Amino acid sequence: MHLASIPSPSQGVWHLGPFPLRAYALMIIIGVVIAVWLGEKRWTAKGGSPGTVVDVAVWAVPFGLVGGRLYHVVTDYQMYFGEGRDPLDAFKVWNGGLGIWGAVAFGALGAWIGCRKLNVRLAPFADAVAPGIALAQAIGRWGNWWNQELYGKPTDLPWAVEIDYAHRPKDAYGAVLPQYETVGTYHPTFLYESLWCLALAIVVIWAGGRFNLNHGRSFALYVAGYTLGRGWIEALRIDPAHEFLGLRLNDYTALVVFLGAVAYLYLNRGKARVPEPLTLRPETDETDAVVEPDGEAGADPAKGSEETEETSPAPAPESDAKPEPAETDAAAEDEPATEPEGTEPEQAEPEHVEPEHVEPGSETAEEAPAAEEAPEPASEPEPVPASEPAPVPVAETQDVPAEESGAEDVPGPAEPKDGDGPAVKTAKGEA
Repeated sequence: MHLASIPSPSQGVWHLGPFPLRAYALMIIIGVVIAVWLGEKRWTAKGGSPGTVVDVAVWAVPFGLVGGRLYHVVTDYQMYFGEGRDPLDAFKVWNGGLGIWGAVAFGALGAWIGCRKLNVRLAPFADAVAPGIALAQAIGRWGNWWNQELYGKPTDLPWAVEIDYAHRPKDAYGAVLPQYETVGTYHPTFLYESLWCLALAIVVIWAGGRFNLNHGRSFALYVAGYTLGRGWIEALRIDPAHEFLGLRLNDYTALVVFLGAVAYLYLNRGKARVPEPLTLRPETDETDAVVEPDGEAGADPAKGSEETEETSPAPAPESDAKPEPAETDAAAEDEPATEPEGTEPEQAEPEHVEPEHVEPGSETAEEAPAAEEAPEPASEPEPVPASEPAPVPVAETQDVPAEESGAEDVPGPAEPKDGDGPAVKTAKGEA
């Protein structure tokens, strides 16, 4: 034991009655919660709908756990299958053993299914959750510290981690290997990876905003950065693993994934200014049809407006006031009324207005309106020349004086002016 070292916990399980609370599982849960929280903030900042990350996580997290466990069991099958091994131990996830490669691959599959169900594109969604995944890994790695597993080579550095005798490397029969019987401190590879993932999350957030890493490039940067760090961290570990040409299997996996991520970044290097939709298809299937005033949709706006101008009659002016008659015939001739071609103006129905009293013989008697509307004659009478005005029957006017007839407001014919013709007396006089 060194004076400066990281002690390991004495236990990683607490029993709450019949229910065990395992620190390894607790670290994973905390990591998932933080990843969802950060991913939700980044997704809504992109313009996505709130709650989308939570809904997709319902698919991605279970798929990720299954994939991580499968990768670990397949690559370390000697721990679960063979002489003296219990295959049922492969299902004991709480004892540790989740391969990050399988977790990310199967988690991406689950995220794809969730995105399809929510009409969300996977690339922008992956960009939003990439830093959160790195943070989840940074927290989840402390589960290895609670279980005293996945540490590195022996070292006497001040930050070395202490490993109990029961958790030191063993052979196939469960006995501690002779070279580690007296060595108590080792490289804390869990701490190295945790700090690396924490720094990676910060870099992805910064680079994504600085260089507008959209279209899945932020996620590709996370993958490339993680595999780059995993390469040198994997070289420090001494836990049993398959090796080829002096490299562990995880080193080859990290190399292949790193090259793929770098290739993706290079091939999509010019998409910084390309708009990126968040959904697979429009939110609704309704088209932006043009609705005309008559309620018809889908018509051509230009053509529809021309047809409306040509075929629709001009609306009649709505007015409650009675149109005033022209003052003189000359003024009416000077200002003739104009009407649009092809249209018949609608006459507004005049309201009943008491006719203005006009003395018989006045000049405006002919222009005053009649008190009652006379029925239109079947045939239009012949016009009387101005020089020979029609005589007024004397008998009718003498028998019924205008003052006693009850139609005081009905004017008689006006006397012609001097020079217009022979003088004609009104109903009170003689012709």
